[in-house]
Amino acid sequence: MFQKDMTHRVHLIDEVRGFSILCMVVYHAAYDLTALFGVPVPLFSSPIMQQFLQPLFAGLFIFISGTAANYSHANLKRGALCFALGMVLTLGTLIFMPSQFIAFGILHCLGVCMMLAPLFLRLAGKIKPAVLIPVSLLLFFLLYSVPQGEIGLFGATISLPRALYQTPFLFWLGFPDSSFFSSDYFSLLPWVFAFLAGVSFGTVIKAGRCPAFFYKRHCRPLAFIGRHTMIVYLLHQPVVYGIFSLLALLLAQS
Repeated sequence: MFQKDMTHRVHLIDEVRGFSILCMVVYHAAYDLTALFGVPVPLFSSPIMQQFLQPLFAGLFIFISGTAANYSHANLKRGALCFALGMVLTLGTLIFMPSQFIAFGILHCLGVCMMLAPLFLRLAGKIKPAVLIPVSLLLFFLLYSVPQGEIGLFGATISLPRALYQTPFLFWLGFPDSSFFSSDYFSLLPWVFAFLAGVSFGTVIKAGRCPAFFYKRHCRPLAFIGRHTMIVYLLHQPVVYGIFSLLALLLAQS
């Protein structure tokens, strides 16, 4: 059974967003243990985590953020705020943790995507989801290796012109030069297409064309976290780092 004209909050969006941000918190905790405290976490360095699970969690978060853009009347404002908070992280890591410097992380990327959301919403209004979603996902996977200098699918890749990677000013787009470093890096290519696919999918949800369970609340705690992902993202690293630092101090004294 389908709903109609679902213009109010859809709890499943919040729940999926809450789940994906919790996955990122766990990933960053494993990163801190490995990179900052010298505690090996086998799963963190495994190929399944680095090549599959971490991109999956991040992609899900960006996709569902695109879906949620259908329910916002202030995407430009939200995007500008998100990007500004990303710049706060850039400045903070530059000053206090230069070894973990963030030049263009997920907040920067999401901020730009949100500011582009009005254009994407108009595009989604003109192109059917059955076309726009698979095309967007195809472009996402086709361009996934752009930051590594390639495009292609299933091992059939083409090297991009090296000139694109010889300027220090195109890293945000997906063309980092040899000296570029960012401990959290989400360039617009390919991630903007995950966001666009989410925008298109959001039109389906908003139109009430999804199964009824999409519109019901399933897990209140996840929905709560999903409604406050920005706060969780900004605070989780200081909190996790503080907890690990305290544990390391206590263990050293024992």
